[in-house]
Amino acid sequence: MKGSTKSQVLNQNPEQYQNKYHIPSARLKHWNYAWHASHFVTICTQNRICYFGDIMNGEMHLSEIGKIVKSEWMRSPHIRPVMNLALGVCVVMPNHFHGIIFIDKNKYNQQDTDMEPKMDYKNRFGPQSKNVASVIRGFKSAVTIQV
Repeated sequence: MKGSTKSQVLNQNPEQYQNKYHIPSARLKHWNYAWHASHFVTICTQNRICYFGDIMNGEMHLSEIGKIVKSEWMRSPHIRPVMNLALGVCVVMPNHFHGIIFIDKNKYNQQDTDMEPKMDYKNRFGPQSKNVASVIRGFKSAVTIQV
């Protein structure tokens, strides 16, 4: 595929890019992830390896890494106060993590008053700031630095 543009390669087989399979984005096309809303997050470990702990007798026992994951998630609102974050329930499982994060109104999303998907809004790839992607990036980075 030498000499092909990215769009030409993607148009040949929508499930492959440079002969590698990729998963389609789970992000809503017309949703701004900085809007004040509740967001359900799932993060899986690479290759689904059970780094975060084990389930024994029906109870989750966190490893040291699992404890770091939980601790860093709980710190998220405190280290990003300008986003006006709040946390809902979270659960650390052996090879993945689930959490609910609320982004309340803040100076970065004041123009968004109705939370209805706007058909003229389009998610963009590139640097993300003050949205769910930036929270997750910081969270994953904080965990990785400590491991």
